[in-house]
Formats: sequence, structure tokens, C-alpha cells
Amino acid sequence: MAILPIDGGRYGTTEMKEIFDDQKKITYQLDIEAAVALSQSEINMIPKDAALNISKMAKSGKISVKRVKQLEAKSDHDTAALVEALSEICKPTAKPWIHYGLTSNDLVDTSNSLQIRDTLRIIRPKVARLAIILADQAVKYKKLPAVGRTHGQHASIISFGLKFANWALEMSSHVERIEELKKRALICKTLGVVGTGSLMGVKALEVQRRVAKKLELYPADVTTQIVARERYAEFIFDMALIGSTLEKMAVEIRNLQRTEIAEVAESFKKGQMGSSAVPVKRNPVKSERVASLSKLLRSQISVAFENIPLWHERDLTNSANERFILPTSAILLDEMLETMTRIIKSLFVNEERIRKNLEITRGQIFAEFVLDALIQKGVPRFEAYRDIQRVAFASSEDETDFRDVVRNDKAFSSHLTDKEIDRIFVPENHLGASLDIIKNVSNKVRNSCSKFS
Repeated sequence: MAILPIDGGRYGTTEMKEIFDDQKKITYQLDIEAAVALSQSEINMIPKDAALNISKMAKSGKISVKRVKQLEAKSDHDTAALVEALSEICKPTAKPWIHYGLTSNDLVDTSNSLQIRDTLRIIRPKVARLAIILADQAVKYKKLPAVGRTHGQHASIISFGLKFANWALEMSSHVERIEELKKRALICKTLGVVGTGSLMGVKALEVQRRVAKKLELYPADVTTQIVARERYAEFIFDMALIGSTLEKMAVEIRNLQRTEIAEVAESFKKGQMGSSAVPVKRNPVKSERVASLSKLLRSQISVAFENIPLWHERDLTNSANERFILPTSAILLDEMLETMTRIIKSLFVNEERIRKNLEITRGQIFAEFVLDALIQKGVPRFEAYRDIQRVAFASSEDETDFRDVVRNDKAFSSHLTDKEIDRIFVPENHLGASLDIIKNVSNKVRNSCSKFS
């Protein structure tokens, strides 16, 4: 019986959820047991025949979740149950060397690293792919002038493509963060009960180095019984940071899809219902889903940070909650990336409405450029500022066109010709460095993301 939406199939891809499946976790931990035994035998710590048998049985597929749970019901210890299940199928001469020199968290923490490793292998190309899609949209709409809003108010003119360029560069930065994260989060730990490698002695570090290489992880430099939880906090923080960028995009799309603005719209497939009561509604439900899941994803950060200060060489106050926060963070972000990629690829951009919205203030959006034109003519800034404010407020009250008021007011006409005034009120003349910015961002995104997408 499914309790959570990620269990019931509502959220998360199959490939991501398989990483955190119970049987897959057993497979990860058995891979660790095999790698440890083989590494120990390579330096003559345990007999080679025993190591080969342990490795063969660990990879045989004969150890099931069902059997491990049966044994756990008696021992009340999941790792001990897995080791016992492995021991049941190994030959007698190999049994003494199973799990030699290890403690439970050598399996738990190293298998967590394997889960994080495979999570990043799924997440990184999706982030890179979305960055490139956003860069394509930025280039597509680079010459489209649009309203730039600050404080929810019309401020000045932007290239509509600049919105996508901002998002594209941040997604590209997340690709870099993921690469940086790997060396700190993908940690192999096989140093035993309190991190000294006590039973393996001076050879413990060599065993760990070999195991790490076999598992495509980084050997721990120092641990207690566990890997420092700063590593997991950084992983979850990075997942939530990517999620927050996705939410930033979702919030803008939701705002631009407001009836009063109507500059973009999520795709709406045939047969889709926007509202159970209002047949005409086309709600931005996918963007709202991203925003909703982002809130839940960010909440995992506080738990991860609470897990950093533990007692002495460790306690168990982190253990239960990590069974939630690690898979939850990965699965939620995967769902959000899939959703946002679909949104952007099929986003409807209403160019006619974007241009029409430039006219809502009857020309007042060009005030910045009127101010600059007067300054260029030698008018003191604050004198020009006050004149613009005076005529702008008057034109708002009278519901008259700002350009006409400027043309007919001596404070402006004494300095600017009609031709100069007309040129100010052409939106395409005010994209500034947008085209170069978008070109630079597009090139940077492609250079950094193409190899991963």
C-alpha cells in the first residue's frame, strides 16, 4: 500500500526511485562487502579463496529483501541481518572473513555515497539539458522588447530573452556545483568502529583506497564511526539550491500567465481541465507543482544541518531521518527538473501581448530614456527628474499619452526636437547590451553543458 506520493507513482522517475529501492540498497552494500574482501585479499590480509567466494556470493543475486528482513526481525539490526544473509550462502572457510574489520556504518555511509553518486549521474545531465534549452529560448527572443518590472511595477525595457538567459546561466552554474560536490560527498569509508581502522591496522588506508577505486568513490581522509554529516548537508543543500532556481522560474511563469499580463502560458493539451468548476480556466499547474515541491525540498536542509552535531564518535539521531531526507531530496528534484523542462520546451510566448503591455503606461516606461536625453543636452539631473515626474503624474491623472505631454511641454521641447522625442519612444532602441549579454551567456552555457546534456 502506497502512503506517500513518491511511493504511489505520482512524483519521481522510475530511474531515480530505483536507486533508493530496498533491493538496490542491498545490492550496493553487497558490492561494498565484495570490494572490501577483494581489496583485503590483494594485500594478503585475508585468504584469496575466501575473498573470491565472498565476492561471488555477494554478486550472486541470491540475497533478497525478504530474507534480510526475516533475519532483521530477530536481530533488530539491518546491517547485521545483511551480513548474516551473506554468511548463509558462503562456504565455511570464507565465513570468518565476511565483514572483516568493518562496522555497520562502513556499509551504510558508503552505500549512501553510491546512491548519491548515481543520483548525480541522473541529475547533472538533466540540469545541463535544461540550461541549453533555456539558452535556446534566450537567443530566440533576444530582440523582443518587453516590460521589465521591479517591485511589481513597470520599470524599464528589457529583452524578453534576457529572462531565459538569467535562468540558463544559473542552471549552468549548478552543473559546476555538482562537479565540485562529488569530491566531498562521494566518500568511501571502511575504517571500522571509531574511524581508526583498528582491526586492519596500518593497512586500513590501503584497503580503503582500493575499495574506493573499485566503487568510483573518494577515500575518506578522516572519519569517526561515520562520515562527517557536513557532506550530506552539502548534497541536500545543492539539491535544494537547484530546486530554488527552478522555483524562481516557476514563479515568473506563473506571474506572466496572470490574466492581466498574459505574456506566457503553459501548454494545455487536448482534454485537459483547468478547473473542475470554471471551464475556461488554463491554470499554470505545472509551475505551481514545481513551487510546491521546492518548499518541501528546502525543508530537508534544516534536518540535514541538525544531523551535523552528533555525540562523540556518533549516535543514532541522524540515522532514521536520513532514510527520508536523502531519497526525498533526490526524487523531488528529479521530478521538478522533468516538469520544468517540459514547461520550457512547450511554453507559449505571446509576442503580441508582450508588445501591447509596453503601452499600458501610455509611454511612461520610456521615462528613463527621456531623463537621459535631457542630461545629454546639459540639463541638470534633478531638474530633469522633477520635470519628468511632474508631467508623468499629470498625464496619469488626465489619462493622456506621456509622449504627447513631453512633446508639448517647454521643459522638453526647448531641448529636444520632435524627431529626437519620437526616437526615444521606440522600444527596440533600448535593449542596451542585451544582445551581447545573451550571446555571451549562450556561448558559456553551451561550452560548459554540452558535454553533459
